Amino acid sequence: QVQLVESGGGLVQAGGSLRLSCVASGSSVSIGTMGWYRQAPGKQRELVALISPGGSTNYADSVKGRFTISRDNGKNTVYLQMNSLKPEDTAVYYCRMTWGTTYWGQGTQVTVSS
Repeated sequence: QVQLVESGGGLVQAGGSLRLSCVASGSSVSIGTMGWYRQAPGKQRELVALISPGGSTNYADSVKGRFTISRDNGKNTVYLQMNSLKPEDTAVYYCRMTWGTTYWGQGTQVTVSS
């Protein structure tokens, strides 16, 4: 049974930073494609960033240059470093693992005030 647990969300002023963490159990973050997604109220869930098993990364245009996805295999954790946050980054952020099937975490709220 794969479980993903996100943490690190909170309330921050525009221009600030947060680091989200996603700890996996039941599988290794090194063997699947790990991703961060977000869903704002009234909007569809959207891709924020991906990291492949080989370490390749991919970002949504809206976060390029501001967000960084990384992985610590020893801690079985994936991170999302978010800098220069904007009010439009406000959303629930979800961690996702894809390895044969897809697993989701429960989400963590990020609120950016103007």
